[in-house]
Amino acid sequence: MEGSNETCVYKNQDAPVEARVKDLLSRMTLPEKIGQMTQIERVVTTHPVITDYFIGSVLNGGGSWPFEDAKTSDWADMIDGYQNAALASRLGIPIIYGIDAVHGNNNVYGATIFPHNIGLGATRDADLIRRIGAATALEVRACGAHWAFAPCVAALRDPRWGRSYESYSEDTDIICELSTLVWGLQGEPPKEHPNGYPFLAGRNNVVACAKHFVGDGGTDKGINEGNTIASYEELEKIHLAPYLNCLSQGVSTVMASYSSWNGSKLHSDYFLLTELLKQNLGFKGFVISDWEALERLSEPFGSNYRNCVKISVNAGVDMVMVPFKYEQFIKDLTDLVESGEVKMSRIDDAVERILRVKFVAGLFEHPLTDRSLLGTVGCKEHRELARESVRKSLVLLKNGKNSEKPFLPLDRNAKRILVTGTHADDLGYQCGGWTKAWFGLSGRITIGTTLLDAIKAAVGDKTEVIYEKTPSEETLASVQGFSYAIVAVGETPYAETLGDNSELTIPLNGNDIVTAVAEKIPTLVVLFSGRPLVLDPPVLDKTEGLVAAWLPGTEGQGMSDVIFGDYDFEGNLPVSWFKRVDQLPLTADANLYDPLFPLGFGLNYNSGENSKPVLTSPI
Repeated sequence: MEGSNETCVYKNQDAPVEARVKDLLSRMTLPEKIGQMTQIERVVTTHPVITDYFIGSVLNGGGSWPFEDAKTSDWADMIDGYQNAALASRLGIPIIYGIDAVHGNNNVYGATIFPHNIGLGATRDADLIRRIGAATALEVRACGAHWAFAPCVAALRDPRWGRSYESYSEDTDIICELSTLVWGLQGEPPKEHPNGYPFLAGRNNVVACAKHFVGDGGTDKGINEGNTIASYEELEKIHLAPYLNCLSQGVSTVMASYSSWNGSKLHSDYFLLTELLKQNLGFKGFVISDWEALERLSEPFGSNYRNCVKISVNAGVDMVMVPFKYEQFIKDLTDLVESGEVKMSRIDDAVERILRVKFVAGLFEHPLTDRSLLGTVGCKEHRELARESVRKSLVLLKNGKNSEKPFLPLDRNAKRILVTGTHADDLGYQCGGWTKAWFGLSGRITIGTTLLDAIKAAVGDKTEVIYEKTPSEETLASVQGFSYAIVAVGETPYAETLGDNSELTIPLNGNDIVTAVAEKIPTLVVLFSGRPLVLDPPVLDKTEGLVAAWLPGTEGQGMSDVIFGDYDFEGNLPVSWFKRVDQLPLTADANLYDPLFPLGFGLNYNSGENSKPVLTSPI
């Protein structure tokens, strides 16, 4: 390693961040600079690769683990190994390790899994979301990672979009209100903190990432990675506004969107990435590309890669989530600089931004995992917080066929109850996508409590709970003994383009299961979904109760807490619930607004309707 601590300003933790950045940048060779701009996936990462190529960042994709069901300490061992390799390079610049912690540290077995953002949007509780961020930061730091690719501040303008559940709401004001995840993850900056300058409070916090810049939730027909057709004024009002809230909180990184704006791909849009975000809005952190986003800049996928590198880096992408072809990326970017097609000033600007975040994050002083945090992973306090989140996220859409005779809360001491449906006892379905695997899984995929587990724990000693995944003809034929039925149906897990859906019906014969039971037994339907789905007339007419549970995560007791009446319903729809898909897109600011349930709708036990006005209090 070069120089001693006395002669190197960049190694002096008491020196100002900007002086450390300037000093370190002046010592770096071109290969060292380009290495800092390179983010690679853990499956292609070896210690010699990090040391020899001066790699700046490592990540893992969804479902990419050290090994299946690896403990948090196993992750920490892996990441610390990578870090030691980086520290062994000439200048000893630490890596920053990034992970998709989008509803808790969801790649890691045993971590607390919080509701997906769509459910958190139903809570309208900015402080709750801040606390979720703080808990997530501890669990991420415990595994050795430094950077969470969250929050997603997309405005969900069409539920056909496969990433709908990653959005808090269709309404920009609600998203702005709930951008407090940044505070939770990074810590709260002091009042005098300059707008747009990255911030991190300390070792119990992680670098946050506002994504996907910009317009990802507004694509035509909800097509993932599609084209957002909007005037600049519409883009600014609907999609850009939450980024201002994130910048005011010192968000350290911003991820560019796969999508296009009026045909211009965001990853090559100089106006939006550089002129707007960096120059006009004063963002001083760094812009990260999305996964293999550069390959998407040409047809066919991956062709003319050198040109893709050129247009994205020149547009303002500072670090590239390569994630596999790092040798090609480094070779092409080196060649582009040597030929003058990418100016050295652009490279210096990118590296300066990356180093700034690394210094702000304290990675030079504390590069390795704080093992004292291991006990926070899936701890009781965090699971209680997730349970509270579930309680507050539930939206009661119907309570009794007759409003004079509410069906809920259910009697926990009923003699005999039927619990049925594809989602009643499936933790993977309950968590949704981005849980253990990228697209999600089925079954007992991690540590948690299903709806069935929660019901069994909540009912009285003398209550008989009959569970059938699919109700049998024999059960339905002998219905006299059941006080009521709880039917759990919904979407199977998905992520990104795999979730794009133009029909939005309840999968796995969900409507048929509900109708078959509801015709015989008074029925509560608990719907697990990442967005509104088509509710057939028999489902609406024949059931006694209907709850939108979204994708609540590992703490199923939050549902039993409310349906048995220990707590009231507090959730309000974060999106408009359409009647038919031919109405889409349908948002509350539309001229012709005829939803099944409007934005903000929600019933409760005390007053019937619990509808709240849209919030308008940006930070």
